[in-house]
Parts: sequence; C-alpha cells; structure tokens
Amino acid sequence: MLASLLFVVSLAVAGLTAPANDIDKRVRAEVFTRCTVPNTVALTFDDGPYNYLSDIVDLLDSNDAKGTFFFNGNNWGCIYSTSLAPRVKYAYDHGHQVASHTWSHQNLTTLSWDQIHDEMWRVEQALQRITGATPAFMRPPYGSYNNLVLDASGARGQTVVNWDFDTQDSASASPATQKGLIDGLIGRHPNTILSLEHETYSSTAYDVLPYFIQKVKAAGYHMVTVAECLGSNPYQRVESPSARDSAGTVRLIPALFISLICAFEPTTKSTHYILYYNYHLHSNHIHFKDVISAIQGLKMCIQPYTSIFHA
Repeated sequence: MLASLLFVVSLAVAGLTAPANDIDKRVRAEVFTRCTVPNTVALTFDDGPYNYLSDIVDLLDSNDAKGTFFFNGNNWGCIYSTSLAPRVKYAYDHGHQVASHTWSHQNLTTLSWDQIHDEMWRVEQALQRITGATPAFMRPPYGSYNNLVLDASGARGQTVVNWDFDTQDSASASPATQKGLIDGLIGRHPNTILSLEHETYSSTAYDVLPYFIQKVKAAGYHMVTVAECLGSNPYQRVESPSARDSAGTVRLIPALFISLICAFEPTTKSTHYILYYNYHLHSNHIHFKDVISAIQGLKMCIQPYTSIFHA
C-alpha cells in the first residue's frame, strides 16, 4: 500500500510541472434559475433537515410528486443527529433528490476560497455517508454567489441552482399571502416553475404546500426533481452509505498524502480540500486522475491541515 501511495505521489508531483496556463484553468459552475424541460414543476426545500421532513416526503409521495431537498449540515439541527439523519435517508430512499445547501448556511460571497470549500465538502461528505450519494447540485445560502463560489462549485463538479418563484415563507409571509402568490403564479401558467420553500416551517409543510400541490396538479404540471426538470443527473456518484468516522476524523493515509502534495507545492491553493473531497468521492481510494484534476487551478496551500479534518 505504501509503495502504491508513493507511486501516486510521484505522478501527482510530475503533474505539477504542467504549463502555468493549464494549472490556472478553472471550470466555472453553470447557474440555473429555471427548469428546461417543458411543463415541469420542481418543488425545492431549503434549510433542512428538520422535524417536518418525513411528513413533506409523505405528502409528495401521496400526490405522485417528487421534491428536491437542499440540505445544510448544521443549521436548524445537525444532519448527523439520530433524529435527522434517518429523515434524510427516508427522503432519498423515496426517490426525492438530496442536494447541497452548504454546512452552516453562511453567505458564501463573504468567505475565502478555502472557507467556501469547507462549507461545501462537509455537507457533501454527510450526504454521502448517510445516503451513499454525492450531490451534483448546490444552492448557495440566500441565493448569493460570486465567481469564486462558482469556481469552487465547478471544481467540485456541481451545478448551482436558484429559483424563479419564492413563496416567501422565510420572509414571514402569512399562509394567506403565500397562497395568493401561488394563485397569481398558476394564473400566469408559465412553461415551467422552479420554486423555493423551506421545510423548517410548519405552515409550509401542513398548510401552504398541500395547497400548492393541488394547484399545480390541477394546472396539469408534472412535479419532478430539479435534476429531472433540467434533464440532468442528480448525483455525481451513488455508492453504499458509510458510517461516520470516529470523532469526525479522517484516516492517516489520505491526510499524509495531502500533506505531501502541499509540501511539494506550497503555492497550491486548497489542494488539501479537493484531494480530501476526491478521496471520499471514490470510496476511500485515491485515484490518479482526481489528483491531477485537484491540482488544476489551485494556489497556496498554507492553512494548517488539521483545520479541515473536523466533521
């Protein structure tokens, strides 16, 4: 195993000799605010997991509808908790899409490159461990992003999704006001709808959402996931769920590998984040092609490594 590790390290170091213009390339994530498949409605729910998640899933199921849940890792509760993790798995097992809303719901435009990656990989890791799926979609908190956020999302292989209709439940709109907004939307009968709601409000789960679903059904729309409404894949990979590492730490070999890469190229920014991400993406095996892609477009690896090994 050590010989194999050293071989991969030597290949990665060789990759660092690539021309500077290649290394500086970044793949900026695409941003969608509308569905592209005609006559579809994507009902999306932010800020969970929370107490009403399973009931929302049951409501969707009973109406032959699919939803997309943009989960945080630690917002209204910790995604790893014994009460919330099973709800996340329940939504996934029932065919609803799970996606990233970052770990702690910070405004990503106020964060550094490294901090953005930290917010992203921690919730991705949680979703992979709980469901086995690595999300292909991310919604930035508050819908706020800049080019740095898009570059980070692109580096992680994700598409950014916002919305074209907001029920305004998070803005303290009353159920009556929200229903009025829904009536106006359905009256205009747009070709597609990509809605924003929050699963953390009881009025959304038990009052407004049932009303919205019935209006959408009566208008003849198909209620699908975000991935389906965009004709895309919901996940980068689907594997078996895995247990959370003891005390939220990672294993020695990937940590050593990441440290070696950063030592060889101290001007490589956030290589430790991307390599750690790709390590988990491949069932705890480091792949050479991911090492090379991780190095592309990265600069300055100066943050202490231990700061990224918490859960």
